[in-house]
Amino acid sequence: MKILIFGRGVIGTQYAWAFENVGHTVEFYVREGRKAQYGSYVNLELWDARQSKKNRIVKEKWPIVMHEEIKENHDYDLIFISVNPEQVSSAVKYLVPRVGNATVLFFSNYWQDPQLAVQPIPRSQIVYGFPGAGGGFEGNKLYGGLYKTVQFGTLEPEPAKRDLEVRNLFAQAGFKIMVQKDVKSWLWNHFAFNAAMEAEVLKSGSFEKVISSREALDGLGRNLKEMIPVLKAKGSKLDFLTKVLSGLPPKVVSFLMSHVVFSPRSMSYALVAHNHFKVGYAVQEVITEARKYGIKVPRLYEVEHLITEQ
Repeated sequence: MKILIFGRGVIGTQYAWAFENVGHTVEFYVREGRKAQYGSYVNLELWDARQSKKNRIVKEKWPIVMHEEIKENHDYDLIFISVNPEQVSSAVKYLVPRVGNATVLFFSNYWQDPQLAVQPIPRSQIVYGFPGAGGGFEGNKLYGGLYKTVQFGTLEPEPAKRDLEVRNLFAQAGFKIMVQKDVKSWLWNHFAFNAAMEAEVLKSGSFEKVISSREALDGLGRNLKEMIPVLKAKGSKLDFLTKVLSGLPPKVVSFLMSHVVFSPRSMSYALVAHNHFKVGYAVQEVITEARKYGIKVPRLYEVEHLITEQ
C-alpha cells in the first residue's frame, strides 16, 4: 500500500514507521518550508508495546520522504490524517480537491460531529479510527510510544470495504483492532478526558507536572465529572473510563492515576511527560458547548483566562 501521512506529527510519524517496517511505501506531506526545517530523517526513541518487554525500546535514525504539495493525480492508496483538532478544518479544506480515489483515515481527536468535520470528502472514502500512541518531539528527536491496541468504528450500519482494508493494514503491522460500536461517543469521551487534563496543564504549566502531582490528578477527576452533563447534552453515551473516573471519589482517582496509570516508570508516564502540545483548545471547545446548553462548568471557567496566555 502507498500511504501519505498528512503532516510530520507525533502520531503519524510513529505509525508511518510501523507501516514501512512491514513493507508499505510511506511519504509525508508537510507545509511549505517545513521540509528544510525538519531535515531528511527523524531520530526515534520510542516504546513499542507490540514487542516483548526486552525489545520494546527502539532507537533509530529513520530517513523519511517529504513533499510540500499533494498532486491531484497522485497514486496514494491511503491518506492518514492525525492532526490537532483545531487543524482539522484546514487539513480537510486542502485535501478536498486532492483526495482522488484514496481512502482517508480520520485518526484525530475531535469534539464536533466527525461526519461534518470531513465534508465534502465523499463519505464512502472516509474511515474513522483513533490511535494508541503518544509522546512528543524535542527538536528532531521523537520520544514516543506505540500501544498495541488501535480503535476503529463506523458511522454506517456495517463496515465498508475501505474500513476492512485499513483495519487489515494495522493488523498486519502487529496492532490489535478494537471496534467501537458508537465511535462518535467514544471520540467525545476521549476529548472530554483531554480537556480535563488540559485544564490542569493550564494551571501547572506542563503535562509532566500534572502527572507528577496527586493534587493535579485529583483535579483531573473533578474536571471530568463536571463535564458529564455536557456529554449527555450532546447525546453522547458515557464510556467505561469516563464512568469510572467521574464516579470514583477524586482522591481515589488521583491514587489510581499516580500509582497505576502514570507510575513514574510506566510507558504512559514517559509519553505524557514528553508531550509539549499547546493546550487550551479542548477546554475552550467544552466551555463553548456548555454555554450553548446552559450548563455551568466552574472549574473550566477558572482557567479560561489562561488559554490566550499559552
